[in-house]
Amino acid sequence: MRKYDVVIVGAGNAALCAAISAKENGASVLVLEKGPEHKRGGNSFFTDGAIRTAYNDLDAIRKIIPNLSDEEAAQLVMPEYSAEDYYQDLIRVTEGQCQPELAKQLVSKSYETIVWMRDQGVEFELNYDNQSFKKEDKIHFWGGLPVKTKEKGIGLMKALFNRSKEVGIDIWYEAQATELLTTDDKISGIVVKGEKETIVDTKSVVLACGSFEANKEMRSRHLGPEWEAAIVRGTEFNTGDGLKMATEIGAQPYGEWAGCHSIGTDANVPKVGDFTKPGDIFKKHSYPLGIMLNKDGFRFVDEGADFRNYTYAKYGREILKQPGNIAYQIFDNQVRPFLRKEYNLPEATALEADTLEELVEKLPVNKEQFLQTIKEYNEAVQDGKYNPSIKDGKSTKGISPEKTNWALPIKEGPFYAFPVTCGITFAFGGIHVTTNGEVLNQNQKPVQGLFAAGEMVGGLFYKNYPGGSGLMSGSVYGRISGKQAAKYAVPTTIN
Repeated sequence: MRKYDVVIVGAGNAALCAAISAKENGASVLVLEKGPEHKRGGNSFFTDGAIRTAYNDLDAIRKIIPNLSDEEAAQLVMPEYSAEDYYQDLIRVTEGQCQPELAKQLVSKSYETIVWMRDQGVEFELNYDNQSFKKEDKIHFWGGLPVKTKEKGIGLMKALFNRSKEVGIDIWYEAQATELLTTDDKISGIVVKGEKETIVDTKSVVLACGSFEANKEMRSRHLGPEWEAAIVRGTEFNTGDGLKMATEIGAQPYGEWAGCHSIGTDANVPKVGDFTKPGDIFKKHSYPLGIMLNKDGFRFVDEGADFRNYTYAKYGREILKQPGNIAYQIFDNQVRPFLRKEYNLPEATALEADTLEELVEKLPVNKEQFLQTIKEYNEAVQDGKYNPSIKDGKSTKGISPEKTNWALPIKEGPFYAFPVTCGITFAFGGIHVTTNGEVLNQNQKPVQGLFAAGEMVGGLFYKNYPGGSGLMSGSVYGRISGKQAAKYAVPTTIN
């Protein structure tokens, strides 16, 4: 039997933040990764790296991006994004359903956590491509998401794995945790399935092995049978193992088990995350600049309801509801130069034509209705000043659904169509934890020695989430739960 003070289940961002935090607080630490070493990193490996943090001003940003020069800084317009701004965004996009104490812990600890991550070797850079707009020789940031990890999720996980090695954390690969062991209602060990079954003696476990998005049966049971058709955007190993182990010993399921983070992604995306093509390259998030139509030729969402940061995580499910689980993003030449970088990648599925009539001939859609919908949309566009850096109020009138911002007639060729389907990122349902990451049982009492972080934290996200919050939540609750797990297992080492 092997023995460690703290065992971390999972090896993504939340898990490694927990492992490093537990180690720096005096614990011996083992990380269990279900996948092989070449497929390590969980969903975090596939992220674009945008991470949402509260900050006071540009000086706060420069603290975490110290190589930002004075000349570069002078060109930036960086609106303040306070903890209250962050909290209100969470409240707004979850329609008031997020658990207030968990949300407040996330936003209040976000900046100090990102500074801590920098100290662990994670490098950050400005999110120019996706969150800024040039106007009058100044670069204006918007949407509360100006920071991303350098080299996206690949760089994030490389830094965290390097730090884990530096501080002496053991990592077992192809090691699936299958059962939590308890003695007198306290964690006493964990069963690990690898080449052979092993029992690890431990006082404390942090579950940070994702939700159930890669488990087709659980998707169908909790989200609905249509979700069997969803593409898995990230790791194939997030199959609900941690949720199963926790609930088997009495942990309380919590949050929106019928909801998930899902996006519009390229219709020809791999069925599960491809570790040879990471970095979130298949998403298609410039829909606010155009319109989306289904195969029957109808629009089905307000593409301009808000900045993409606040709508993309819920519009994936709307695409899934459409015939054939597919939709078509339509743009004209006016906005083509402003589309995000992923539209220009060789992996992007794109169709182009000089006229709309020629474009529709290339699509397997109701051609007559498709053209009629675009005609009605164009006629409904109201006058106004178009400005994609703000919610400009340039809208339509008299159609359903209306487009409430960034409405331009689709009239200038060439014209472009990008077929998209639904990709699931993670499920919102998890288990009930305290603000210290302690797992709660059905009686709202902590399960002694059991903690959780990352996607396993239920109660933060409902229906939607502000972009970049999942990565930040993983970091915040990973760091907290790792410290608390060490405090529980080796209390004399904590100041």
